[in-house]
Amino acid sequence: MEKKIAIVGAGLVGSLWAVYMAKRGYKVDVYDRRPDIRQLKIVQGKSINLALSDRGWRGLEGAGIREAIEKVALPMSGRLMHSVDGTLTYQPYGKEEQAIYSVSRGLLNQTLMQCADASPLVNLYFEHRCTDVNLKTNTIEFVEDATGQNVSRTYDHIFGTDGAFSAVRTRLTKVDRYDFSQSYLDHGYKELEIPAAADGTHQLRVDCLHIWPRGEFMMIALPNVDGSFTCTLFIPFEGKNALEHLITPEAVNDFFERHFPDARALMPELTDDFFANPNASLVMTKCYPWHYQDKVCLMGDAAHAIVPFYGQGMNAGFEDCTAMNRLLDECGDDFVKAFEAFTKERKPCGDAILELALRNYIEMRDKTGDPVFLLQKKIEGRFSAKYPEKWVPLYSQVTFSHVPYHAALRNGDEQQKIMDRIMAIPDIETLWDSEMVEQKMLQYLADEALYA
Repeated sequence: MEKKIAIVGAGLVGSLWAVYMAKRGYKVDVYDRRPDIRQLKIVQGKSINLALSDRGWRGLEGAGIREAIEKVALPMSGRLMHSVDGTLTYQPYGKEEQAIYSVSRGLLNQTLMQCADASPLVNLYFEHRCTDVNLKTNTIEFVEDATGQNVSRTYDHIFGTDGAFSAVRTRLTKVDRYDFSQSYLDHGYKELEIPAAADGTHQLRVDCLHIWPRGEFMMIALPNVDGSFTCTLFIPFEGKNALEHLITPEAVNDFFERHFPDARALMPELTDDFFANPNASLVMTKCYPWHYQDKVCLMGDAAHAIVPFYGQGMNAGFEDCTAMNRLLDECGDDFVKAFEAFTKERKPCGDAILELALRNYIEMRDKTGDPVFLLQKKIEGRFSAKYPEKWVPLYSQVTFSHVPYHAALRNGDEQQKIMDRIMAIPDIETLWDSEMVEQKMLQYLADEALYA
């Protein structure tokens, strides 16, 4: 008898996983509580932009849809830091040919839905809000929002890809000995926009992720294909420099004139955008296990919601798809074995990328404008270029490789021990590119045995 597969959540991960499951020959029903966003106009600069990197591209390639996504993605080769006085500092992300890609969440979701819907094995159901899952019968309960009717559907296997506030995961939390935790940063974010110039071109350098690091808060900007930039202000909800004080157009203008004057000059609709767009919070979740028997499995944010500061939330979700597809291959489509293996393999990765993302927020807002931090990155970059087999910078391990996140975290901690010793060398500012520093790094590396 043909197995019936349900995917709850037609976001980025759910849509991509539907493509994978259809390629495996399964008939798939995908449910989402939202209306069909393909019928909506996605306004560039009004949705959170994402940074697509190697793990995400691998997920798209495995589904055979990389080419469709390349049409809506823009390469960013490095960070460009903006100081208050207008000084610009560029830091490449990796080697000359390496880049991360800016893509609109809305456009990407629309494209992935189209790719899923192109298969005759996939059915999409919108405005279906999941209210419960009966784990004995594997029946999903929905409310059809358009009609208010209750709908029940029974499946062999259910995938919960319904985001940080997953209804499927909520049901699993009622299972005995199920671990779940949720926490928030005391910082929130606000979406803003730098529009295209009158001739449709970008007003800032287009091949960069722009950062305005200001210590306890920061702003970033990512390019869109229409010439605009999506800006995101990350800022405490409460405190001296906080959202609680930005309650009038005058306060907003004054804040941006003081802290982001070069960006403010490019934002004619700043106050309108500021008060039209909501204050958004930053939630983190952990849970264990990610599956229940062979009936239910969580993927993406439903399993591991993280903060966005490493640009890896979507990439980690797409890597879930790569991993699950491989495990189904290895297990001969035995879902009991595949689900167990998935939790065992991916749970440490989810915990590690959350920790890395939290650390990277501190780096982005506090350190990217720090000369000592930038010097360390120059030393690492020079050494890595000469000894690529001995030193892969942490950022490159996370962004431009498929090293498991938890292994990258461990390697990064060992690297930092070495760099702390290097940065303590007297006159490192003048000796940084010397033979002596290079030999010290080789000596310390031999002691630490990195990548073992």
